[in-house]
Amino acid sequence: MENHSRVTNVEVAAILYEVATLLEIKGVRFRPQAYRRAAMVVEGLPERIADVARRGELEDIPGVGRAIAEKIHEIVETGDLGYLAALREELPEGAQHLTRVSGIGPKKAIALSRELGVRTVDDLEAAALAGRIRDLPGFGEKTEANILASIHVSRTAEGRRLLGKILPVAREIERRLASLASVRRLNLAGSIRRRKETIGDVDILATSPRPEEVMEAFTTLPGVERVLVRGPTKTSVALSTGIQVDLRVVEDEHFGAALQYFTGSKEHNIALRRLAIARGWRLNEYGLVDLETGRTVAGEDEAGIYRALGLAWIEPELREDRGEVEAARAGTLPDLVGYDAIRGDLHVHTRWSEGAHSIEEMADAARALGYEYIAICDHAETLHVARGLSPERLADQVREIERINRESDDGFTILTGTECNIGMDGTVDLPDSTLADLDVVVASVHSGFKLSEKEMTERVLAAMQNEHVDIIGHPTGRVLLSREPYRIDLATIFDAAAALGVLMEINAFPGRLDLSDVNARSALGAGVRFSVASDAHRRENLRCMELGVATARRGWLTAGDIANTRPLPELRRVLRS
Repeated sequence: MENHSRVTNVEVAAILYEVATLLEIKGVRFRPQAYRRAAMVVEGLPERIADVARRGELEDIPGVGRAIAEKIHEIVETGDLGYLAALREELPEGAQHLTRVSGIGPKKAIALSRELGVRTVDDLEAAALAGRIRDLPGFGEKTEANILASIHVSRTAEGRRLLGKILPVAREIERRLASLASVRRLNLAGSIRRRKETIGDVDILATSPRPEEVMEAFTTLPGVERVLVRGPTKTSVALSTGIQVDLRVVEDEHFGAALQYFTGSKEHNIALRRLAIARGWRLNEYGLVDLETGRTVAGEDEAGIYRALGLAWIEPELREDRGEVEAARAGTLPDLVGYDAIRGDLHVHTRWSEGAHSIEEMADAARALGYEYIAICDHAETLHVARGLSPERLADQVREIERINRESDDGFTILTGTECNIGMDGTVDLPDSTLADLDVVVASVHSGFKLSEKEMTERVLAAMQNEHVDIIGHPTGRVLLSREPYRIDLATIFDAAAALGVLMEINAFPGRLDLSDVNARSALGAGVRFSVASDAHRRENLRCMELGVATARRGWLTAGDIANTRPLPELRRVLRS
């Protein structure tokens, strides 16, 4: 096993995810979900899967049974999986690639491959443009048009990856490099430091008296597949997951200027350069320099750049040229919500519906994060695919939560709740008599995404008029890199939310981050208050809260704007209001 001990958790998870996808394409039931759950657990493990395998403890991991444990052993030992290779051979060429286009499930992918010889997304686009897809059984003109729209989304997303997927990888690289004796200062830069919702590549900045040692360590890190560019001060590598990572080593006296410059954004940097030029200075990655005297005004310390330009410190999440420079000059920047400000999670699922863990397991994981409370919001009954709860099953769950709370003596509280589905007419799928007894009611759209803007707006407004609805979950329905937001008049929704006291959710799940930063800021301007929630379906997902807070910070939100930064008694008052 020693030869492949460098296999990473992400690489193992990627293989398990692919197995799940291929089994789905074959039409296999149940097993795809088992592989997908195992992949999620492996991806989120706090230790290396190779070490767990070496100790013979794979079957101790939740969701990993004997069969999957044997396959993980094979991946760790060989770097590959024979079962996956066999699955690839069984399926029509290209079918797997086609399922990555939103709206094309396994059956459609196989039909397109077998009937039209479609192998790639380019083939798919050509077939749709030629009108060849509409005549296939089960397709039609509308499906053909939707396929073209989905291809456009995938083209736009090409080369981008979710922040939530890349951030753990970047942090592990950062940790390993920072531990080198030859590294003095080190920081993530670029869009990942600004916490953009999707990332192109990872930028890292360092200082060192021996940059050649740093570059050697960098190019031999676990997961590095090939070296793209190697130089004395800049090296780029490609990881086995396809992520590109760029490392720059700069002089100590330039580190602050370089960190500011390479953090960006481009638009923010242009705004700062204009201020520098107005003073007769030059600003670049080497420092802030007085052109008349040649004196370096600032450069070693990033905060010094802002001070010299007459600005308050601007947090990286705000550096998008959306008024932050003007606010910094006027002293009106918001005191952004801190990453440690969240006191509880108001949207958590359990195995009562489609979650992976019990109520108590989710509560214990929340306690470990220092939370004071969580709200169990399993799906309501009309979402059959998620085993939604009927009023009777929800009543049973409420009694279970009450029992757990009675037996707890540490002050932690589990709130009763639900995630109702908003019907096409705006009604929610649980009776008012049931909703009235719950602590938290989240209402979300889970279907009917193709409505007109007017119809969708009226639908959500109707749900908000229900006096028991506290929160609108993932308010635009988008799935990053996959599905565009549904059409909805957010200005009207935000005005109504402010008037009715309904919270808008910033859903922290990596593929959603919905509301977006831009929409959150618009909602803030309308007087809306927010919930930042993980939408966790398993214990590990609770840690996604950080991504939601990052989105809130990018939207200029303070702790006071977010309901679940409050202690429980205050939160209850907010919900009652």
